[in-house]
Amino acid sequence: MQKPSLPKGTRDFSPEIMVRRNFIFSTIEKVFQLYGYLPIETPALENLSSLLGKYGEEGDKLLFKVLNSGNFLSNIKSEDLQPDNTGKLSLKICEKGLRYDLTVPFARYVVQNRNDITFPFKRYQIQPVWRADRPQKGRYREFYQCDVDIIGSTSLLNETELIQIIDEVFHKLDIRVQTKINNRKILTGIAEVIGEPEKFIDMTIALDKIEKMGTDEALNELKSKGFSQEALDKLRPFIELKGNIQEKVKALNILLKESNTGKEGIREIERLFLLLSELNLSSDVIWDVPLARGLDYYTGTIIEVIAVEVQIGSVCAGGRYDDLAGVFGMPEISGVGVSFGADRIFDVMNQMNLFPLDTVQKTQILFINFGDKEEMYILPLLSRIRNAGICAELYPDHVKLKKQMAFADQRNIPYVALIGENEMSSGIITLRNMNTGEQKNVNIEELIGEFTT
Repeated sequence: MQKPSLPKGTRDFSPEIMVRRNFIFSTIEKVFQLYGYLPIETPALENLSSLLGKYGEEGDKLLFKVLNSGNFLSNIKSEDLQPDNTGKLSLKICEKGLRYDLTVPFARYVVQNRNDITFPFKRYQIQPVWRADRPQKGRYREFYQCDVDIIGSTSLLNETELIQIIDEVFHKLDIRVQTKINNRKILTGIAEVIGEPEKFIDMTIALDKIEKMGTDEALNELKSKGFSQEALDKLRPFIELKGNIQEKVKALNILLKESNTGKEGIREIERLFLLLSELNLSSDVIWDVPLARGLDYYTGTIIEVIAVEVQIGSVCAGGRYDDLAGVFGMPEISGVGVSFGADRIFDVMNQMNLFPLDTVQKTQILFINFGDKEEMYILPLLSRIRNAGICAELYPDHVKLKKQMAFADQRNIPYVALIGENEMSSGIITLRNMNTGEQKNVNIEELIGEFTT
């Protein structure tokens, strides 16, 4: 018999891990709500027509496609089954796919529900997504995203608010982060002034790899894509640009003087940093000119957040998308959002031992089960204890005392309550401290008082 196993890039989560994951989700959700965002959910399955073409060529390759129900080969011709025709074949036998992110389903949701939505619309969404990526540290095929978006407004106050949310979330989680921002309009301007506007996507993909592979290797990759040496020489100063905000603005206004789009991006960045200067943020926000964020739908501000003390990639990212809803028939409605990577955040916190010891209110008292009469006596007491907000349980089986005490010990339950014939007749409870071994007799009011005062 084959041993049970999981698909690569997926995981089971034990109760201990789920408690910690829920701490992350709860912390993020409370911050989202603090800023006026409301929750929605969308299905795990989306029509492939909704997903394809939204993430770029590389993103499309990572979509998990789902076979059509029934005889999915019924209308397939023999020539469709040739090895060099797999791309077209998959689209004929698969009409649905697992969602790649939460932003595209959100755009589809907005268009479908436009008559019931008040704009600007602020939503958050905490759900799993799937990518057919190569599993490695910090990268999974199934993982959770915690998205927060506002759609129906072009104001840079929205980007400012999202950066505040980022700062507050990571402050509450006790993770030191650095937030990098840039503007895709600046990148468009760069592609224009180096003479390669038609190769914009190739340029942004390479720029996204600079931190991992270095400037020279990224430029060599662009050379292999057909970029001229003159274009690469013009690109290098943008990659190597240093200085504070004012110095970068001054340099880029000169380098991008022939690009109206690029100059518009500079003005937006300058305005955003002016707004941020009014806030008392606990983390660093820097302008990273080569920052690209490879997703095709970004059009303005782009944001990437990294953990300062753990090398794991971005723990939060996002940006402005001016016409994502347009592909679903609702043009000229701008949105901006960021996505927190809960799984990477978990890995960072786990590695750095950042989870509070009291992450969850676990069972505080276990009642030992001595038999049927004792069960009947204990049940109403349990209700009173739980109504007082104390986590308590009764061992379900009549087994030896040693086994029940071992259960409490393994579960790290701090107290056990023993009620036998003598206790029932006198109306007392024997309360045992599992850490010290000390025992004392209390009545129900005194027991409740022990845990509520």
